[in-house]
Amino acid sequence: MGSISLALINTYDMTELLSAQLIESALKDCKQPKHIYIGYSGGVDSHVLLHLCATHPKLKPLISAVYVHHGLQLAADDWAEHCQKTASLLGVHCQVLRVNAKPSLGESPEEAARNARYTALNILMASDDLLLVAQHRDDQLETVLLQLLRGGGLPGLSAMPECTAFGLGRLLRPLLNSSKSAIDAYAQTHGLNWVEDPSNQSHDYDRNYLRNAILPLLKQRWPACDKTVARSARHCADAQVVISAVSEQLFLQVFNSDDQTLIISQLRSFQTHEQALIIRHWFQYFTLKMPSSAFVARVQSEIVNARLDSDPIVARQHYCVRRYRDKLYCLPTLMPSQLAAVVWPTGQLSLTLSNQQVLTWSAASTGINRALWQASTIKVCARQGGEKIRLPGRSGHHTLKKLFQELDIPTWQRETLPLIYLDGQLAAVADLWISADFYSEEPGNCLTLRLQSPLKL
Repeated sequence: MGSISLALINTYDMTELLSAQLIESALKDCKQPKHIYIGYSGGVDSHVLLHLCATHPKLKPLISAVYVHHGLQLAADDWAEHCQKTASLLGVHCQVLRVNAKPSLGESPEEAARNARYTALNILMASDDLLLVAQHRDDQLETVLLQLLRGGGLPGLSAMPECTAFGLGRLLRPLLNSSKSAIDAYAQTHGLNWVEDPSNQSHDYDRNYLRNAILPLLKQRWPACDKTVARSARHCADAQVVISAVSEQLFLQVFNSDDQTLIISQLRSFQTHEQALIIRHWFQYFTLKMPSSAFVARVQSEIVNARLDSDPIVARQHYCVRRYRDKLYCLPTLMPSQLAAVVWPTGQLSLTLSNQQVLTWSAASTGINRALWQASTIKVCARQGGEKIRLPGRSGHHTLKKLFQELDIPTWQRETLPLIYLDGQLAAVADLWISADFYSEEPGNCLTLRLQSPLKL
């Protein structure tokens, strides 16, 4: 169990006394919550937060502690038991969530654990619920320094907000303006017991190295650096609000909402730094992890400024950027597999294809003649090349290649679109076109097709 020396307690500012009113003040701008979850790791910071909330008579009936079991430490089971016992002594329910924190390719162990933790907590949240976490001013200082050393921009240097949307509710950091020494003093004064994670002493992790080796030296020279750097982070956050508003205005001028692309000719009308803002805002629209400046620069030089008839690709681990004609596309790196031929069972409303796309038919006022559909053998397969179709209201037959070009359908999408044959005759191309030979406007005797793609960024 953890302990703190009296010498350390004497270093904190007496004006920073913590009380349950601090939590109440943090909640004052929030809608009345139905439930308040406390992220509780068993460490001193989260224990203090839980204790502050549990000693507030109005808050206590609303709160429950949540321990996320990452399974990364041998003592994790003991820590979970400690958290449940401690919460029980405070009269608070404690829930244990087990997660898989194994890093994926390109993900650091810290990032994997954080992502797994917040994903699990996100699922808990209902409308108007609150999640309270115990990050404090020293954590903010570490975050800003790490972002600075990694070359982070304004969003990174803005560090952690006190309040942000989280799932269906909100995430609050009520101790963010409190010092670590004030938190430790509170724990000592109230005789709290907590667990110490031995990995916190390992310098293998950048944050631990900053915390254990660098920050003590900085504070010897600049004792108030946690306050001043936190103030700088707030300045960065204020500036980012203005930049985000400008980026949104620029973005909407070049964004095509129909297919979520950027219009290249319009994008090129802006200056280079404005283009970068727009492209980053585009990635933010897809909720993608923000790429490096070098990646954005490559998109500009290799794709935006490429020849109209070229097909350059700039890829990251999970997504890539490419162009078709005058549009910039952001796509999953893993595109659908080759579409295998399959027979659509009679009477079945939907059909899942080999590339995980789903074809569904439903009744409609116009579309494929339902009687022909029900009487035919329906085969679904990929395009082979050279196919032609006769369309309602248009004379002659048209190659699919020409029709795809008319709709500006990119080349990489064409091979994923299923062709529907009725008794060996081409009746429809995905949900785009119906052959005039099978088209009907007979009320009550028509059906339409819908294609759903599983591809998501």
